[in-house]
Amino acid sequence: MTERSWGRRLTTSIALAVTALAVTFLPATPAHAAYSADQQVYVQVLANDGSGMQLARLEGTVAFDDSNTKYRYTLSLCWQNAYPQPSFLIKVNGTTTNYPAWTGSTSASGCQQVALYGGENNFGGTVYNLRFDVTAGWFSASNGYQYMTRTKSSGTFDNPFN
Repeated sequence: MTERSWGRRLTTSIALAVTALAVTFLPATPAHAAYSADQQVYVQVLANDGSGMQLARLEGTVAFDDSNTKYRYTLSLCWQNAYPQPSFLIKVNGTTTNYPAWTGSTSASGCQQVALYGGENNFGGTVYNLRFDVTAGWFSASNGYQYMTRTKSSGTFDNPFN
């Protein structure tokens, strides 16, 4: 065996050993989660004193991750005639409350202000469904300008992966 072929074999063997070690010890890149199709969210809160006054409107989309532990949302909350500014909560599986992440604000016709919310939430357990609860208040003219509040819930958004 020539010195050159022995050197080539040694180099090849070392390269194969390093490659084998790298494959063994370096973690594989995790697969990216697949999300369901976006589901439309729409909740209009009206005063329930007979006036029919529009108080707040929540709209946007929600989608679920195929790992069953995450969801993402992009929502806007239109502040119509509520006082003070309306708010909403995200209910996971009917019981656990998650607070939405504010991402900014904008303006739109018919709204005093539009608050923007969005993000991806890793719940840490199985997400079976979501619900959005919107709360708004107002001074009711038909009730002697008594301050009233109302919470209206969206329908339940089911996770299609479970």
